[in-house]
Amino acid sequence: MKYHLIFLCATLLLSSVACDQEELTNIVLIMADDQGWGDVGYNGHPHLQTPHLDAMAESGAVFSRFYSAGSVCSPTRASVMTGRHPSRMGICSANCGHLKQEEVTLAEMVKEKGYRTGHFGKWHLGTLSRDILDANRGGKKENYIHYAPPWDHGFDVSFSTESKVPTWDPMITPPQSAEDVKPTLIEGGPFGTYYWTGPGQRATENLQGDDSRIIMDRVIPFIKKSVASKQPFLTVIWFHAPHLPVLTGEKHKSRYAHLSADQQEYYGVISAMDAQIGRLNATLKNLGVDQNTLVFYTADNGPETSLKVRDKNIPYGRAQGLTNGLRGRKRSLYEGGIRVPGIAVWPKKINPGTRVEVPCFTSDYFPTIAHVLGIDIMQYNRPYDGENLMPYWKGKKNKRQHPMMFQFKNQYAVIDNDFKLYGTEETPPKLYNIAEDNAEAHDLSSQQQSPLSNLISHYNIWNQSVQNSALGGDY
Repeated sequence: MKYHLIFLCATLLLSSVACDQEELTNIVLIMADDQGWGDVGYNGHPHLQTPHLDAMAESGAVFSRFYSAGSVCSPTRASVMTGRHPSRMGICSANCGHLKQEEVTLAEMVKEKGYRTGHFGKWHLGTLSRDILDANRGGKKENYIHYAPPWDHGFDVSFSTESKVPTWDPMITPPQSAEDVKPTLIEGGPFGTYYWTGPGQRATENLQGDDSRIIMDRVIPFIKKSVASKQPFLTVIWFHAPHLPVLTGEKHKSRYAHLSADQQEYYGVISAMDAQIGRLNATLKNLGVDQNTLVFYTADNGPETSLKVRDKNIPYGRAQGLTNGLRGRKRSLYEGGIRVPGIAVWPKKINPGTRVEVPCFTSDYFPTIAHVLGIDIMQYNRPYDGENLMPYWKGKKNKRQHPMMFQFKNQYAVIDNDFKLYGTEETPPKLYNIAEDNAEAHDLSSQQQSPLSNLISHYNIWNQSVQNSALGGDY
C-alpha cells in the first residue's frame, strides 16, 4: 500500500510538472513610440493603412480606453517593466533617473519559470555605456549612476538603443526636415546612438534601411531559437516608430503618394512597422506557437507636437499623429497625451472580437503576466499600481477595482472608471465624465462634489505611498 501511495504521489507530481510545462505561455510585448490614439486603421483613420494591427484587433481584445502610465516615453516603459508607477523609482520624464537595481522587472520575474528573455529596440530606462559617448547620457561620467542596461535587469538577449534613432538608416543623421535632429549633427554622418547587444558590444551589421525591419531581424531568430530549445519566451519589442526623426523608404511612402510629403513619411513609418508586426505574427503561426502566445500591443504616449504649431491638436510637419478629437498630446495628462492603442491577442484564451470598455493601462501588464504564470507578486513586498487584466477580457468584471493614477511634472490625474480628475500644482482640479465627454470639454467639479472629493482623497493617499517609495521605503 505504501509503494502504491508513493507511486501515485510521484505520478501526480510528474503530471503537475508536465501540465505546468504545457501551460507556460509565451509573452510578446510590442510598443510603438509616440503613436496617437487615432494612428491605427481600426480606429477609423482616414488614410493610414495598418492591416496587420487591424487583423490583431479582430482576432483578440481591443481596449477602447487603454492608457500609457506616462505621457512621455521613459515613465511608461518603467511601468511596463515593474507594474509600478515610475515616480516610485525616480523616473520622472525622458532621460530622468533609471531603472533601479532593487526593482523586480518583468524579465526577472518570468525567469523564475524558466523563460528565455529578449529586449529589442528602444530601452530608455538608463544608459547602456560607461565608456563610449552614446545618445543622450551614455558614456558621460556624470551619468555613471544611470547605467542600467537590459542585460543587468533580467534579459538574456538584447538589441537595444538608449533612446531615439531615425526611423530609416537609424545610425545615420537624416536631413533636418525629419525633425528633432540636433543642429550640431552633420547630415549623412553618425547620429551618435548605437544598438547594444551586451556590455561594450555594439552591433555593426544590418543597420541600413527601415528601423522596424532591423529590429524584427533580431526578434525572429530569438523566437526561433527559443522554440527550437523548447523554452517559453518573453519578447519585448519597443519600436522607435513613429518617434521623430521620421523618415522612410519609397516602398512605404508610395502608398500615400496622393498626400503631403510629411504625411507620406509619417504614415509610411507606421505602415512599415505594421508590416513587421505582420511578419512577427506569421512567424509565430509558422512555428506553431501562436495559439499559446499572449501578444500585447500599445504605445508609450500620445502623438508628438511640432514646436511650430500653436494649436496642439493640429498635426504639423512630420508630427502627423491623430488623437481622434481627444484633448492634448504628448506631455499632457489630458486624454490625448495618455490614451493610446491597446490590443491583446491570445487565441487560446481570448475570444476574437472582444472589446474591453474598462479603462486599463500599461502598469497592468506586470500583474497580468504574473497571474498567467501563477506567480504571487506579493512575495516582492512592495506596492503595485496595476491590476490583472484577465477578468476584463473575459467579461467577468465591468468596473475597474482601483483608480489609475498619473503624475507628470506639475500635472496629476486620476481615472476611476467613468470619472477623471485632472489638476496641476497651480490650478484647482477639474472633473470630467470621460464616458460622456471624451474631449474633456465640460468641467463638472462644481456640480459633482462627491466624486470630486473621492478622487482627490484617493490621489492624496496614493501620493503619500509614492513619496515613501521614492525615498526607498519599498526596498
